[in-house]
Amino acid sequence: MSDPALIPRELPARELRAASIRALSDQHDLHFRGTALYRGRRPVPMPAPHLHPPADRGAADGMALRLRHHDPHVHAALLPEHAASRLICEMLEQFRVESLVPASWPGVRSNLTARFREWSAAFESSRSAETESGLLLYALAQVARSWITAEPVAERTQDLIEQTRIVLTRVVGRELLALRRNRHCQRGFGQHARRIAELVADLPALHAPPGEPDTDGEVFAWLFDSGSEDHAGIPAAGGRYRPPERPNAHYRVFTAAYDQTRDVRSLARPAELREYREHLDRLIDASAVGASVLSRRLRMLLAEPRDDRWEGGRDSGLVDGRRLARLIALPNERNVFCAEAVVFQPDAIVSFLVDCSGSMKALSEPVTVLVDAFARALELAGVGCEILGFTTAAWDGGRARRDWIRAGRPRNPGRLNEVRHLVIKSAETPYRSARTAIAGLLKADLYREGIDGEAVQWACRRLHAREEQRRILVVISDGGPMDAATVLANGHNYLDRHLRDVLAASSGVEICAVGVGLDLSIYYDRFTSVDLAQGTTRRVLSEVADTIALAARGGNFR
Repeated sequence: MSDPALIPRELPARELRAASIRALSDQHDLHFRGTALYRGRRPVPMPAPHLHPPADRGAADGMALRLRHHDPHVHAALLPEHAASRLICEMLEQFRVESLVPASWPGVRSNLTARFREWSAAFESSRSAETESGLLLYALAQVARSWITAEPVAERTQDLIEQTRIVLTRVVGRELLALRRNRHCQRGFGQHARRIAELVADLPALHAPPGEPDTDGEVFAWLFDSGSEDHAGIPAAGGRYRPPERPNAHYRVFTAAYDQTRDVRSLARPAELREYREHLDRLIDASAVGASVLSRRLRMLLAEPRDDRWEGGRDSGLVDGRRLARLIALPNERNVFCAEAVVFQPDAIVSFLVDCSGSMKALSEPVTVLVDAFARALELAGVGCEILGFTTAAWDGGRARRDWIRAGRPRNPGRLNEVRHLVIKSAETPYRSARTAIAGLLKADLYREGIDGEAVQWACRRLHAREEQRRILVVISDGGPMDAATVLANGHNYLDRHLRDVLAASSGVEICAVGVGLDLSIYYDRFTSVDLAQGTTRRVLSEVADTIALAARGGNFR
């Protein structure tokens, strides 16, 4: 989990970088989700390794130039299939677009140089710099960028790459000369870049001798350790390019035999729940959170105009039959009409889905205060409220994983754990009856692992069964899905991609998220990040209320 103190500073800085990219590239609808650049809902590939992580102006400027001067169709037609060759072509193309920075933008040029040198220093201190293949690719990056941009190699780097530089000059010297001449023509440049990539990929340094460990995987992992959440389409180390599959096209559950949906009160003794409630009441008193103020704000934010009654005694409108006798008795009486009265009234339900994974255990107190405050306030505002939770019934896969082992460990088994969904307060249960159940969120051993995608599906199904016009789901979490057994058996992005698929396919429910000390924009279009280090304050409640209101209007944070 990231440092909550960084959230208020990082989000504005990230938006400034996105604004800079939009301005320099002259392309709209660009924004960051986490550390990945997106155009609308689609990620924008930025494969050049020195652009990651995109935490400074140099990386942002490099991305903008890529968007401004790069034709992805021309590039795709020229890319080779071998992984090392593709990596080289991606680097060279990025150097080409960076060489096209106008002379009138000296600040951009300075940012690009500083970013490349920062990346170079990081590579030189990594283990990859000690491998023959890593040093070869690094030397090529230094030499090629120097030729293409007409900037000298940094003095501290020259000694490190001198021997490798001599080898490269013999092999690809003529092609390197052609790169600078063709930098204004992407197709011509790309042809020479491909030739360089193929020649370098054939060098012995990129091929481990038989019987020796292959270090290419480590080098590629370092080069592409971008912090990006989605590496689909990145070349696989030491092999041919594999196009990304449709995310989670075959998401499945190995066994649902042990899955549970439990009332949280069934997981704790009544005396235990009473103790939790007493402790929660003390926390609420200390926080000075007022439900009445919050309820008025929520009612105002969620209310809609409704014509649901007639108001008499008007001097215009339709004749009120109940007042005809009055009109006969008093011919000059004018207030004998009626009209439909417009009243503002909420017609909504808000469901809170609390992540009960292990990392949320330390945050259970402020999160429980938060959902308790909203349960009280929403009921006072005439808005339905449901509180749900999700976790697992076991660590490390439990019985589901043991069944998989007994079955011979088949490949790609799908989700491998015992899902446990928690009903803390149903929509039909009044707040007074749910008080002890809400306090059950303080029970420490609820918190295990988290399979977010299936939990969101479950919460949405419950909301679809409701009759309210507005159905809003608020996910409270401190990060992405994590289930060790599932990740080890299916890959680290398996659960992440399923969550993204679920969110993309959702309809009929407005989904938003509250990131507890973490930016959840990599998953959710509508989100806010809150710092609960000082507890649940009025400011936190206000930010969450604004997020709910934005979701209710179908708005977007971008």
